[in-house]
Amino acid sequence: MEKAIDLQTFDDDILRQRGKSSVSDAKGASDFDRDRYELARVGKKQVLKRRFGLVSMTGLSCGLMCTWESLLVVFAIGFQNGGPAGLIYGFLLIWLGNLSVFIVIGELSSAIPTAGGQYHWVSLLAPRSSRRFFSYITGWLTVIGWIAALTAVCFFVADLTLNLVTLNNHEYTRELWHGTFLLWATLLLCVFINIFVSAALPAIEVIVLIIHILGFFGILIPLVYLTPSHHSAKEIFTSFYNEGGWNSKALAFFIGLQGNALAFVGTDSTVHMSEEVRNASIDVARSMILSLGINGCLALGMLFAVLFSAPDILQLLYDESPVPAFMRIFTYATGSGAGATIMTSIIVALEFCSAMGCLAAASRMTWSFARDRGLPFARALSMIDKRTTIPVVSILAVTFFSALLALINIGNNVAFNGTISLVLEGFYISYLLAIGLLLWRRIRGDMDDPGSSLTAFNSSANHDESYDRSLTWGPWRLKGALGIANNVIACCYLLLLIFFSFWPNQFRIADPAQMNWAVVVTAFVALFSIAYYLIWAKKSYTGPVVEVDPHNL
Repeated sequence: MEKAIDLQTFDDDILRQRGKSSVSDAKGASDFDRDRYELARVGKKQVLKRRFGLVSMTGLSCGLMCTWESLLVVFAIGFQNGGPAGLIYGFLLIWLGNLSVFIVIGELSSAIPTAGGQYHWVSLLAPRSSRRFFSYITGWLTVIGWIAALTAVCFFVADLTLNLVTLNNHEYTRELWHGTFLLWATLLLCVFINIFVSAALPAIEVIVLIIHILGFFGILIPLVYLTPSHHSAKEIFTSFYNEGGWNSKALAFFIGLQGNALAFVGTDSTVHMSEEVRNASIDVARSMILSLGINGCLALGMLFAVLFSAPDILQLLYDESPVPAFMRIFTYATGSGAGATIMTSIIVALEFCSAMGCLAAASRMTWSFARDRGLPFARALSMIDKRTTIPVVSILAVTFFSALLALINIGNNVAFNGTISLVLEGFYISYLLAIGLLLWRRIRGDMDDPGSSLTAFNSSANHDESYDRSLTWGPWRLKGALGIANNVIACCYLLLLIFFSFWPNQFRIADPAQMNWAVVVTAFVALFSIAYYLIWAKKSYTGPVVEVDPHNL
């Protein structure tokens, strides 16, 4: 068993360098000292280098979410179930719902700024009798959700690239293995950047943020000004469709929310990078809210541009064409395949930037869970490369399993789509567990007083086990009744999205390709993790391992 490191010994070197006499003096010191102090306060030792600031982390979050770009890729989901009006109102609902959710996630990241995120929060917030179990399940759902997200984004890159080939060469015959090989090539390029250019990643993410915004205008302007004719505002804001054949347009509207929700996946990437962010207890939350604000505005603008500028979109969706509807809208707007190719190339480049950031966040989440003995081969996965100070083994492991998932696409595209459908459910269920437990603590009054001592139930236990530190707020939070109200709204929103994300896009399913396999995949992952926990991990997983003794603070 690992022995907890005394906090005073751990910080002696940095305190001597700064001329501090005690850890308490470091509270008012530089961001560097304060970040180490905040991490030590929740039992973790600083081992990663804090390279990211507010702007670079906002760039990573905006680029990874790729909201306006992804909205074009998954455009058909919301349009068929909801129509133009449903897409707009649904987008506003999803945007506001995500703001509510990530205000609460920001509160948790401010109080407990570790790369583990959801599973670490659940471990500290859950009742003692069930904290290890729920923390473990949350960790597995989050790790596999991030691996599925990486696979999905790399598939978008590969799929869009092959669609560009089809657009410019009508004789090209596409095979499933073409997409898989291109997906692997995308993964390898992401690995190269994340390992060998890791020191420049913050600067790269600032550039990504600039390109993300400029690319938006590079597509918006041709759509708006080159399109021969535009639809009326009345037609856009009042037309609801029910192409899925559901009992009502209202039900179709809620099922169509899945497309808009997918465009906001990955906002919590900054949480899993928090041990590499300066002033993490404040700037992680700020970067999430900033990225939601920026991406929400851009995506809403792009949605309006497409809806007002496109020709008969329903006809485009039902045409038997190998090229996606949004690429044909680009062709219609510019009047040429070359113009559509340039516009789509911008989206491909930005989706690759999303994959690059996705690998970084997925590897940190995997590393953190392995550090707390939640994964097989935890010792190897939790290693940090001394030269680069990044979890190289975890980066390679995440890439390997993502590449394995891509193999499914060669044999069965339906099964592959079912596997990556875990993304939305894995993330949202992990959010709900953490946010629901925080609401429970708030209602009990455990979180009301920053100086309260919701005591360490486990204080007499071995420090290697999960502990309950006093549940105090970080510097970033909503106070009082407003915080509780927002927490309730976030829980209701997540329950709504989780429920409808399991529904298929059509009422009558003609073949397995139209089935929503998310419920099957999510259930399999949950059952597998429960079985693994009961058979093996129950003996080794005790929750977040205490590396630095918080009782000496």
